[in-house]
Amino acid sequence: MRQYDFPIDLDDYRPLGASGLLVSPLALGAMTFGESWGFGCDKETSYAILDRYLEDGGNFIDTANLYTKGESESILGEYFKERGARARDRAVVATKFGASMFPQDPNAGGNGRKAIMASCDASLQRLKTDSIDLYWVHFWDKLTPIEEVLETLDLLVRQGKVRYVGFSDHPSWLWNCA
Repeated sequence: MRQYDFPIDLDDYRPLGASGLLVSPLALGAMTFGESWGFGCDKETSYAILDRYLEDGGNFIDTANLYTKGESESILGEYFKERGARARDRAVVATKFGASMFPQDPNAGGNGRKAIMASCDASLQRLKTDSIDLYWVHFWDKLTPIEEVLETLDLLVRQGKVRYVGFSDHPSWLWNCA
């Protein structure tokens, strides 16, 4: 029994964009899963939130490589490892890249091929999975040609590391020149 009065059912799944991937109308943001920023949810609270969201029919969980310094992805990876393959298969896990986890390395962030490939592998390791359901470009870096970003994302899809790609915080005019 739901303890809230909300006009949208989490199990009223809808296609993500023009794809065949069905997601909840509201994604669960996992930005503050973990406490390494000095605030946020501990592992047990994060698990309770995930349990409730998934029990209510939600299936779309969003995080990013940088959220709580990678701890958010690690908590999600541990959660699904403990809950088993069926729980992971039922969920649509989205993560983002672009932010540098190693500020002293000029190629550790941004949207260049080297950074994207390394970030994807690190996210897969933290998430304890062999594929990311939705891999978002977190932000436009104003440096990398969009063709390089798209070619690299296509490569990740062809390698089976990523199923779908998306873009967050990008100016719409950028797509007129691609």
